[in-house]
Formats: sequence, C-alpha cells, structure tokens
Amino acid sequence: MCGIFGFVGKRQDAGVVVIEGLKNLEYRGYDSWGVACKTEEGIVIRKDVGKISTVDSSQFTKKCSLAMAHTRWATHGGVTPENAHPHVSCDGNIVVVLNGIIENYETLREELKSKGHVFVSTTDTEVIPHLIEEEMKSEPDFAAAVRRACLRFQGRYGIVAMHADSSLLVAARTGSPLIIGVGKDGFYIASDTPAFLEHTRTVQYLDDGEMAVTDGKSILFSTIETGAEITKREIAITWSVEQAHKGEFDHFMLKEIMEQKESITRAVNQDEEQIRTLAEAINNAKGTFLVGCGTAAKACMAAEYFFSVIAQKHVNFAPASEFKLYHHFLRPESLLIVISQSGETADVLEAMHIAKSKGAKVLAIVNVEGSTIDREADYSLLINAGPERAVASTKALTGQMAVLILIAYALAGRLPEGRKLLLETAAKINDMLNPRYVDFLEGITEKIQEREHLFIIGKSWHYPMALESAIKIQEVSYVHAEGFAGGELKHGPIALIEEGTPCITLVGNDEVRADILSNTIELKARGGFIIGIAPERHEVFDEWIKVPEAGAAQPIVNIIPVQVLAYFLAVKRGKDPDMPRNLAKSVTVK
Repeated sequence: MCGIFGFVGKRQDAGVVVIEGLKNLEYRGYDSWGVACKTEEGIVIRKDVGKISTVDSSQFTKKCSLAMAHTRWATHGGVTPENAHPHVSCDGNIVVVLNGIIENYETLREELKSKGHVFVSTTDTEVIPHLIEEEMKSEPDFAAAVRRACLRFQGRYGIVAMHADSSLLVAARTGSPLIIGVGKDGFYIASDTPAFLEHTRTVQYLDDGEMAVTDGKSILFSTIETGAEITKREIAITWSVEQAHKGEFDHFMLKEIMEQKESITRAVNQDEEQIRTLAEAINNAKGTFLVGCGTAAKACMAAEYFFSVIAQKHVNFAPASEFKLYHHFLRPESLLIVISQSGETADVLEAMHIAKSKGAKVLAIVNVEGSTIDREADYSLLINAGPERAVASTKALTGQMAVLILIAYALAGRLPEGRKLLLETAAKINDMLNPRYVDFLEGITEKIQEREHLFIIGKSWHYPMALESAIKIQEVSYVHAEGFAGGELKHGPIALIEEGTPCITLVGNDEVRADILSNTIELKARGGFIIGIAPERHEVFDEWIKVPEAGAAQPIVNIIPVQVLAYFLAVKRGKDPDMPRNLAKSVTVK
C-alpha cells in the first residue's frame, strides 16, 4: 500500500528519475514521501508529509546514478516526517524503503534496542536497516546481510535497500509486489509498472521468497531462503504510457469511467475455447467458490445471480478476508474463482493458498498480466481493462462482470448469445456516455451534494450493485451511503428515511421489477428523494436517469451512472476522487 521506485545504472539524473516515476505511483500512497540519492557527498535523503505530486524534482539534480524513492500510505505510525520512508541504520549507511508490514517488528525492535540501536520513528520499517546493520557486523557483504535479515521477518513485504559504500540496489519480496524494469541505461525496481513505463516496457517479476541484486549493469536473482541463484524471463508490457496518464480529463476516475466505452468490448473479446474450458471446469467441480475484496467482491456476489439465472448453476460467494473459514468444505474436486483488479490483493492470495493446500484448483480473473495472482493461479483470464489509476475501481468492475456473464452463458451452452448481448451492451454504453448525459448527472449531484446520508436499493443482481454503489459514494465523496436489498428495508433501515433523504433505486426490466418499484414506493412514502436508474420512467421517480435495456447485462449498465454521480459528489464537495483519504489502490496487507 506504498509506492516504491528505485534506479541504478548509467544515468546521472537518478534522483529526478525516481521522483518523477514515483508520481505515477501516488495512487499507492499519498500520506508522505521520501527520496534517497547516492551523490559524491554520500547518501542524501529528503522526506516530508504530503503528496509526491507537489514535489519539484529539480531539487534532485545532483549527479547521481543510484537512487530510490517512496510514497507512503500509513499503517504503523502516524503521518510525520520521521515516519516517512526511507529509513536508515544507526551509522546512516544503510537506507531502506518498504511496502507491506513487518509483523514481528516489536520483538525485533526490542532485541535491537538491547544491542544499542536507537530508533527515531514509530514505524515497523525502521527495524529493517538496523537489523541489516547488525547482520553486517558478522559478515560485511551487504546483499548477504539483507538476505539474512529477511529470513527473520514475518509478514508480507517488498523491500529495496542501498548502502553508502556499495553501488548495489537490493530488492526482496514476500507477498508484496516488486517488478524489475530492464532498461538500456540500467535497472528500475518498482512496486508497479507505471513508474518506469516511459523508460522501458521490458520487465522481470520477483516472486515470493525471492530477491534481486543489481549494480545497473547486470542483475542476479536468488531465493531468500538459501541464496540459490535463479533465472527470470523477460516479459513485454503491453500497456502504453498514454494509457497511464489523465490526458484531457481532470481526474483519472472520470477518464476510467469514460473508458468503459471501449474496455467492456475488450473484456468480451476472449478466446471462445478458453471461456468454454472455464465453464466446463465450473460444471465439473464439486463446489465452486467465488472470492474477492471490496469492489471485486461485489462482482463475485453479482456472479452468484448470473450463474443462477442464466445457467441455473449454484456457486458460493465469500469475501476473501472470510474465506479461511470455508476450508472445511474444500476438497481436490473444488474450484476457487478469485477476482482482483491489481492481482496483488493480500486476502485473495491467502484464499488461493488455502484452496491449494486442500488440492483445489484456482481460476483467476484479473486485470494485471504478470501480477502475483495471475502467476500463481492454475488458470488466469485477463479482463484487458488497461491501467486503472484511480483508487476507486470502475472499468475493472464492469470488465469483471462482463467476463463472468460470458462464462455463465457458456455454462448454459449459449455462448454466442451471451457475446452478442455484451457487445450490444457495450455499444449502448458508448452511446449513453455522451457529454450531455454526463452534464445531466452532474446536475443531479447539485441537488444532493449537501446531504450527508444516501441510500441505494436493488434486487437480484442489482442488490450487489446497490452495495457497490455505496462503496463508490463512500470512498470518494465521504457521504454516508448504504446499499440494501430492496425487501430488507422494512426490516429496519427504513427507520432512517426522512423528508428529502436521497434514495437511489436500481431497476431493470426483469422478473423483480415490480418488487423493487414497490420497495421504492415505500421509500417515497417516508419522504425519500427518489433517483431512479432504469430503462423506463416511473411516476415514483423524482429524478430519472435513463439507461438502455440490457437484459442480463443490466447491472453493468446501471452501475455506470452511479460511478459518475460519485465522482461529481466528490468534486463538488472539494474531495480528490483519485486519492480518497485512508485508502490505497492495491491492498497488499491483510
């Protein structure tokens, strides 16, 4: 949940390179920032609270060919300059940045204090340089000391370290991503590829329990446990630099919402034999489980309905963070389907490991090729949404649902019908997302932007979309929003409705249309201000947001206006929709 970027090589402007590259990783953390540059005067460190995007990189123009930088999303220790990374050893020679959590840091900290080490922060990270320093007392080899220190850490982490008397950049990971960019002028090490896309699109991935040591001319990969050398293949990244920038849009969130004009089509254009193979695996499994976190979990929950309604097939959904309690039901014939935008979600990876420990197969639906989940799954399917930089997921969600609907149709033996439906839906969304429509949605937010409570209801596959709507509104605008199954209102939540309370109702022309409209009328009777998202107008709506009719793909269509509403609510309330407080894009700790 932090951004890491390091460089070593021929370039003499490494300080500028890592600061500018880190700005492309700010979605991974924006509480504080720091940079360490090895110059002729030694290692120079600058760090402060605030966003890296505000930092002028021209102050780092001293001759430097080895540097690393970090942007933080605080977990252990408050947001202070002292807690910002990098952290250093007592002698100031060892400098470290971390993404993740060292779970046994308190024990290590007390041990190191007893040996005379002095700590200046309250973070878990600071134990790392001190422990490396301690290890070097018995053997001065820097890279070997990093490896021995890592053997003592518990938790999920990605570490990059440098030493004042060495030209090496050393990286190690267990659970938290680190990617090597292979450039003509040196090696880049980052927690995500946008950091170095403008310099190279050739990468090598570190896997769990591995480390890399490079002097900028060559790179050596090895295992942390034994130090045994391993080889890594080079992989070409297909995403372009332009895809990772905002272009004409004020925020990434709006850009990515509008990109759904094309991204859904890319998600649908899958190899038909692959889709049929996945459908067959579900059909043959004795127990299929769907897991994800946050927005991806809502895609999983919607898939319960897709498989039930389209294919009359039962699957089980569980939040990934709760899945360990399901291990009693797993057997080798079970199938686990995991969904993740980043492909690095810690709780999802833990669910995969639980399933594999029982001999079950794992299918992954991800957006990031080469991510840990992509590599560890028995079978992986990419949604091809392109880079998603805003913390709030939008186009990844609709791509995930499109793929799940496609698999459901294949399971029912009606794959061509499903593909036709989804491609037609994508074309309708392209028509829907025009400037006049967006302006209309912005106008609706002006009527509700001062309200502090908002409720969303849905039935069937729109129930998970009601929950997802609440997530979107909560995370970017900080409005208290809640989603409910329409029929559950009268069992308690309707007590919260008062005159003028904004209520969004998600409606489709399906078998539960009459039921959800009846629930909406109940809200209206208590004074609710009704915003209806539906293919057809109904008299109960105070505001009608028209959407095209899309059959089983209706939840894809209906969630998009809510994404736009959430975006404008954030902007009009003076919030940054790309970087919501307390949140980061990739949650790589449990």
